[in-house]
Amino acid sequence: MLLPMNASKMLRFDCKSLDASGVFTGYAARFDSADLGRDLIQPGAFAESLATRGASGVRMLFQHDPAEPIGCWLELREDTRGLFVRGRVLSEIARGREVLSLMRAGAIDGLSIGFRTVEGRTNPKTGIRRLSKIDLWEISIVTFPMHPGARVAAFKRDQTLAATIRRAADFVHPSTR
Repeated sequence: MLLPMNASKMLRFDCKSLDASGVFTGYAARFDSADLGRDLIQPGAFAESLATRGASGVRMLFQHDPAEPIGCWLELREDTRGLFVRGRVLSEIARGREVLSLMRAGAIDGLSIGFRTVEGRTNPKTGIRRLSKIDLWEISIVTFPMHPGARVAAFKRDQTLAATIRRAADFVHPSTR
């Protein structure tokens, strides 16, 4: 898959520190930046859907497969960057254990949304579709996210001051390793 020249840097994190609870955070969508399908989500696009459904009404799937629910969303909210998520992959089910292993190994870290467009307009010159209102159905853990910045950012891990400072430094100045 070819990434656009202006693709945002991907954040690096240590997947091996995933704890037994399977809790993680990240961004399922980023605002004001077109994805590989030329969709650009505007701030506020999820507001009505989140107010109506809440985190418990949005499914966590693996690879957008409705037959593969793998966990639950604990928190979904818009912030200045995009759609922030906090979820838990269930280790009590076989696919959940597999996904956790893949995440620990760093084999998958993508997030992708399944939605219905409620309001959006396509710019005929650029071909970019600006989405201003979205009906969010599901968020999947995926191998290849449509938006390069839609990624798992951190797993629940020790909350010592030193660990928090390291994570903040990595977030502000991502490693280029």
